[in-house]
Amino acid sequence: MTGRERAGGNEVPIAGPCHEDVCVTCSDEAVPMRVVRLLEAGLAVVDTGRGTEEVSVALVDAQVGDIVLVHAREAIAVVKGVTT
Repeated sequence: MTGRERAGGNEVPIAGPCHEDVCVTCSDEAVPMRVVRLLEAGLAVVDTGRGTEEVSVALVDAQVGDIVLVHAREAIAVVKGVTT
């Protein structure tokens, strides 16, 4: 995927093509990502390990530095006890 998508009426940048035949926005798995920056409207910039993406953190209480599990551009859990 490339370009921009509309999420709630706002344009959200797409991080680029899917990698290794698995897309973090449409696969059936949640992918761990680190929160880099919190944005307005329940969004955050996360480090995917291959770049950054904007995802929704509206369902979780995430802080900068937290690892969140992301499925379909939505953080669904904060992973506790992970240090780096």
